Amino acid sequence: MPLSFRTENHGNIAFGFFNIESDMLLLENYFFFADDFCKWMIEMAEQGDKGCKSFRYPVYYIADPNDIGDLMGAIHGVRFKGFIGRVYTLFPFPDDPEAFKQNPKGYQTRKIVRSCIEEISGTKDLRLSFCKDNKVSIGQYVFGVKVFRELIRYVWQGGYPRWKDQVRPSYVIEMKNQVLKSHNAFFKGVFSS
Repeated sequence: MPLSFRTENHGNIAFGFFNIESDMLLLENYFFFADDFCKWMIEMAEQGDKGCKSFRYPVYYIADPNDIGDLMGAIHGVRFKGFIGRVYTLFPFPDDPEAFKQNPKGYQTRKIVRSCIEEISGTKDLRLSFCKDNKVSIGQYVFGVKVFRELIRYVWQGGYPRWKDQVRPSYVIEMKNQVLKSHNAFFKGVFSS
C-alpha cells in the first residue's frame, strides 16, 4: 500500500505499491515498475556526488485523479473506478488479511497491468536529479535526503505490508548491493538507519 512521504515543495504525497499482485509503483500521478525504480537507484548510486546529476526516464502519467481511481474503495471492494479499480477487479484484495503481502513475483502480471494503464495514461519523461543541497528531485517533487532514503527502504522492504515470506525479487537485492557499495553521499546510511 502506498504511504505518505514528505516533500520539500508539495507537502505529503503518496508513493508505493498499490496492489500486492503487481510490482508497479505510484508516485502521485506517475506510475512505473519497481525494477525500473531499482535500476534508477543503481545508476544514481554509481555516480559520484560532485556537482548536480540529472537523469530522465520514461514513465506512465495519469493527469486526472478520476482516471487514477480510488485505492481505498478498490481495497474494500466497493468502488472500482479508474486504473486502480481495473487492477483490483483483476487482482482483488485478499479475503484473508494474513495473505496481504507483496508478491515477489509481481513482475509476472506486468503484461496485464501494462495493458490496463496504457488504456488510460500517457507517457512522460520523469527527471531525477540530486545536487549538493542534500535535495533529490523526482519529477516535480523535491525530497530531503532522509526522505529519499526512506523511498529506497520502502521498496527494499516490500512497502507495507512487506514482501511475502521475506522473499525479495532479484532486482531489489541488486539495488541494495549497489547502494551499499556506493561512494555517493546521498546513499550513505540507506540500510543502516
